[in-house]
Amino acid sequence: MTVPMIVPLSAVCLLAAPAAASPAAAPQRDPVGGPQLASRGIVLNKAPGVPALPKLQFSSYLVADADTGEVLAGKDPHGQYLPASTLKTLTSATLVAKLDPNRLVRPSQKACDVEGTKVGLTPSMQYKVSDLFHALMMMSANDAAVTLAEANGGMKKTIADMNTEAKYLHADDTLAASPNGLDVDYGLNLRTQHTSAYDLVLFLREAMKSAQFRTYVQATQFQFPAPPTKKEKKKHKKVGGYPIYTHNKLLPGQKYGYRGMLGGKNGYTVHAQQTYVAEARRDGHTVIVSVMHGESSPFQAAAKLLDWGFAARGKVQPVGTLAAPGDAQAKKHADGESGGVLPGTSLDSSGGSSALVWEIGGGTAGALLAIGVLFAVYRRRRHHPVPSPAGNTGLGGTAGPGGNVRPARSNGPAGTSGHTGHTGNTGNGGHTGNYAGSYDDGPYDSYDDGSYNDGSYNDGAR
Repeated sequence: MTVPMIVPLSAVCLLAAPAAASPAAAPQRDPVGGPQLASRGIVLNKAPGVPALPKLQFSSYLVADADTGEVLAGKDPHGQYLPASTLKTLTSATLVAKLDPNRLVRPSQKACDVEGTKVGLTPSMQYKVSDLFHALMMMSANDAAVTLAEANGGMKKTIADMNTEAKYLHADDTLAASPNGLDVDYGLNLRTQHTSAYDLVLFLREAMKSAQFRTYVQATQFQFPAPPTKKEKKKHKKVGGYPIYTHNKLLPGQKYGYRGMLGGKNGYTVHAQQTYVAEARRDGHTVIVSVMHGESSPFQAAAKLLDWGFAARGKVQPVGTLAAPGDAQAKKHADGESGGVLPGTSLDSSGGSSALVWEIGGGTAGALLAIGVLFAVYRRRRHHPVPSPAGNTGLGGTAGPGGNVRPARSNGPAGTSGHTGHTGNTGNGGHTGNYAGSYDDGPYDSYDDGSYNDGSYNDGAR
C-alpha cells in the first residue's frame, strides 16, 4: 500500500518546487552598453558648454559617436518598439554579404503582391540582386525585401538569419519576424516583432561597413529595370525601366539635405509611427542617431540630434557604449530555429496565452507523466527564453516604469499618396503603377512643425 503512494507524492513535490521558487525575482542584468542605458527616460551626463538636447516628440532615441562607440545621450534607449522599415537595415546587414550583387533573381507572385510600398516587380522578368537592394534601401520596396528573402532560401531561413545577425551584433532588444518591417499586415504585434533605438544604431553601423550597402543608401536616383513598353519593343529594346528616388530627405540635394550625410533608413506604419536611423560625418568625426515612435518629421528630429552630437562629442561623459560585434564562429553556429516567432505565441494581435492544466493521477504512470512534462517545459524554456519584458505589452506601446502601459496613439488612415505610379512600364501581372506609387504608408498631409508637408514622403513598411 505504501509503494503506490510514494511515487505520486514525489511527482507533487517536483511540481511544487518551481512554484515555491517563483516569487524570488531573478537578478537584473545591466543592459547591453552599460547600466545608465536601462533608463526609460532621457539619459545624459550634462557638461558645461554643451547645448541642451533638442525637445523631440519621439518615445525613444539614441545619439552615438560611431568612431569611438560612445553613446552620448538617449531616451528610453533599450525600449522595445515596432521597427517599421528601419528593420530593412538588419535585412541588409544580414544579406548584403550573402548574395552576389550580379545574381539574377525572379520574384514569386507572392513577393510581387506584398502589401505597402513596392517598386513594381513582376514574375515575368529577372532582376539583379543589386537592383533589388537599390529598391529596398532607396524607396523601401517591400516586394524587393521578400524577393531578396526568397533569393536567400526563403522567408523562414532569412528571418532566422536576421535574428542570428541580431544576436551576433548584441542587439538583444530585437526580434525580427519579417524582412521588410510590416507588422499588422503579417499579423505581427509588439510581442512578435520589435527592436530599439540602440539596436537600430548597431544595425546601421554594421551595414555601413559594406561598400555595396553604402552605394545603395547614398543613391538619390536609380534607373530600375522593367519589361519594355510597346514603344520600346518597336525599337527592339528587351528591357525598359523607370527612375526611382530616395526617401531619405537628409541626403544631399534632398529637401532637408544635411551636410555630411552618409546614409540612413526611415520607416512608418500606423502602429510603429515614424522611425529613422542615420549616420553623418563632419570634420573627421562620425555621429549616428536613431529615433522611434514619433508623429513629427523624423528627418528634422534626426538633424537636430546630429547637430547636438557633433557639438557634444568629446565634451560630455558618455552614458554607455555601442556593443562590438560578437564572435563570427558563434554567429555561424547560432541557433535560428525560432524563425522569428516567439515560442508559444500566435501571430494574432491579441497577445494572449493559454493556461496549462495539470491532472496527476495515482500510480507510477502519473508520476512519469508529470516528470516528462516538466522536463519538456524545462528544455523549452532553456532553448527558447522569452525576451525581456520591457516594452512587450500592447500593440504599438511599451511598458513604462512599474508596469504601466504607454499606449501608442492611433493614427487613422486619412492621407493621400504623394506620387502616382509610373504607368505602362511594369507590364505583365497587373502591376502597372506600383513602382513608387505605393506611398500609401503615411496618414499625414502635414506635420506639427508646420514646415514638413511634403506629400511625397511617407515611406516605411506601409
